[in-house]
Amino acid sequence: MDPAVTATERIRIVLVGTQHPGNIGAAARAMKTMGLSRLALVAPQRFPHADAEAMAAGADDVLAAATLHDTLADAVADCRWVAGCTARDRRIALAQFAPREAAAQALAQAAEGGIALVFGRERTGLENHELQLCHAAVHIPANPEYSSLNLAQAVQVLAYELRIALLAARPAEPTPSPGHREPPASHAQMEGFFVQLAETLDAIDFHKGRTPEAAMHKLRRLFLRAQPDEREVRLLRGVLADAQRMARLAAARGDRD
Repeated sequence: MDPAVTATERIRIVLVGTQHPGNIGAAARAMKTMGLSRLALVAPQRFPHADAEAMAAGADDVLAAATLHDTLADAVADCRWVAGCTARDRRIALAQFAPREAAAQALAQAAEGGIALVFGRERTGLENHELQLCHAAVHIPANPEYSSLNLAQAVQVLAYELRIALLAARPAEPTPSPGHREPPASHAQMEGFFVQLAETLDAIDFHKGRTPEAAMHKLRRLFLRAQPDEREVRLLRGVLADAQRMARLAAARGDRD
């Protein structure tokens, strides 16, 4: 199979909370012009809708194949790498890429599994809890005096950069990574690990009365950056299970004393 075809099949454009159905159609058109076809919609306000079909202008197949999800976590559960398109913000504890850099990262990650490029609401963008589900942030360096990009325009910019990166890539046999043949952990598997990690930290009183959110944010960044495979996540969860069991035994002994 053509490596470029394989990559495009693994790239997903995700639109979160889209308010205007015409923007969904225009985004589908932007995708199809650049050879992308996988569209996921998270809680759109109005879809299906005639305005979406009209603005798709021939990309009806992309709309017809679009998947609907209640939450962003559901939409990206099987992905290995997720990037959120957002305004640059020094407070965001994520690696931040320009579109060209993000496209290169996306193609590299697509060699091993599904990836998602996520776009937020027209007026407010992605919320903080949604950005927490991302491995990286993508910032389009528009004119700071007028940086108002339409949603479909933002999708077009990222889709174009992906297309250029695909055309520039030279087909080559993948180089095996010594000792790393397990499938990469999916987004859902990582989220399950984070739930167990948070429960374990509570069980062993790690936070000592401090707010747990800051520590969990840092730990999420650490493990997402490490990109463990499925076997490594199983190992980590086994360690956490043992820690939870020891915490329960210690609590039971304390109750008897």
